[in-house]
Amino acid sequence: MDNSKTPPEKISGDPPTKKPARNRYAFACAILASMTSVLLGYDVAVMSGASIFIKDDLHISDTKLEIVTGIINIFSLIGSIAAGRTSDWIGRRYTMVLAAAIFFVGAVVMGLATNYAFLMSGRFIAGIGVGCALMIAPVYTAEVAPASSRGFLTSFPEVFINSGVLLGYISNFAFAGLPNHINWRVMFLVGAVPPVFLAAGVLFLMPESPRWLVMQGRHAEAAAVLVKTSDSPEEAEIRLEDIKSAAGDEERSHGEGVWKDLLLQPTPVVRRVLVAAIGLQFFQQASGIDSVVLYSPRIFEKAGIKSKNQKLGATVAVGFTKTSFILIATFFLDKVGRRPLLLGSAGGMIISLLTLASALLVIGRQAEGKAPKAAVGVSIATVLSFVGSFSIGLGPIAWVYSSEIFPLRLRAQGASMGTATNRVISGVVSMTFISLYKAISIAGSFYLYAGIALCGWVFFYVFLPETRGRSLEDMEEVFGGKGKGMKEVEVAGGVAGGEDRHEKV
Repeated sequence: MDNSKTPPEKISGDPPTKKPARNRYAFACAILASMTSVLLGYDVAVMSGASIFIKDDLHISDTKLEIVTGIINIFSLIGSIAAGRTSDWIGRRYTMVLAAAIFFVGAVVMGLATNYAFLMSGRFIAGIGVGCALMIAPVYTAEVAPASSRGFLTSFPEVFINSGVLLGYISNFAFAGLPNHINWRVMFLVGAVPPVFLAAGVLFLMPESPRWLVMQGRHAEAAAVLVKTSDSPEEAEIRLEDIKSAAGDEERSHGEGVWKDLLLQPTPVVRRVLVAAIGLQFFQQASGIDSVVLYSPRIFEKAGIKSKNQKLGATVAVGFTKTSFILIATFFLDKVGRRPLLLGSAGGMIISLLTLASALLVIGRQAEGKAPKAAVGVSIATVLSFVGSFSIGLGPIAWVYSSEIFPLRLRAQGASMGTATNRVISGVVSMTFISLYKAISIAGSFYLYAGIALCGWVFFYVFLPETRGRSLEDMEEVFGGKGKGMKEVEVAGGVAGGEDRHEKV
């Protein structure tokens, strides 16, 4: 490691200095950037309740309903892939504004839809905006945040996804009493309000990513942003030098040649990073979280709850649980580390899924209306424990990890590939859940998800090194040759207070 760029207190054997207070400017930037993720959470959750009324109003089958419900995730694939190149070309900040504008149009089209095709068009437009927002928020936050709080700040997109989920469920509950031909349209139109304020906030209050500025050769502007977002002037200088070194000959790059280095001729390190990002995003969605978020009213109905208001009320509890546990996770990412939270989270999901499947199996064998109260209670409790387990680890870490492990030159498009994987698997899961449970039963579906989650736990344990406390410019070393990076990270994990006295800032 190059000690010439390491602060003196980090080189000496003296006790580490007191951990600096969180940088308020970086905190504000992360909040604003991550609020774009509200769009995804709201759209996914509001469709959960709106679908009940859409089916009755537009007279569509279950097959058409599951397609229009889940296909936004496939449409968002276009946005997430395009956002990688777009953010390299026009910058991270203007990509966020573009995402908000696209989603605004999509929300209006969905709210004014008069038939199935019209509604599908709105889902297509909104999906592109969601994909852009989902990809760019964690990348921007990772590039702005100081290493000391990167995990905390980069988890904010997941916090706001869950906040959006909660708002979507509340919208379902609040407007369900309106006439069927109006209530679901109002639910969608309300979603057109946040993008207006988000775009204005990004344009007038948020700086550009310092790493993108360095890539354009705008070093003075990058230095000014780093001074505001670092824990000290010395750290700002070190971060700038690290970024310039990592950027190398790629200054003024708009992403040319990245796909070749990422897919066609990757180095062993880049290949491992790519597999880690794609695998993590795959297992995040393949374990069935969107089936629960999108179809929780149906799951509760299968568990024996028949009243629409009771089903929507229980769904609001799902939203509160997801949001509460993600808030807890944000405070532990930089203290406990990514791996312990990830493995604990996946373990909790496996246990919850197995218990939920078993409870639903018991209920399914009873006569209609004769479900044991204990089994109903266990079903509701395990749905909540499943989403809680997801939110305390796998939910935020998939985005934190994927946005921090790619080298600077490959970061935007590498992260977009992870996001694309996430959206495709989410789309497959959400568009097949109704057909799946009709084919193998609702209990069988959750046993299947439990098996996938178990495979994910093994993948996380074997393949993902710890990244807590390491600078973005260190990640190639962490994933690099002969385990050097892994060993140093393990040493970092043993230092009290979450500080690595040998780390780069």
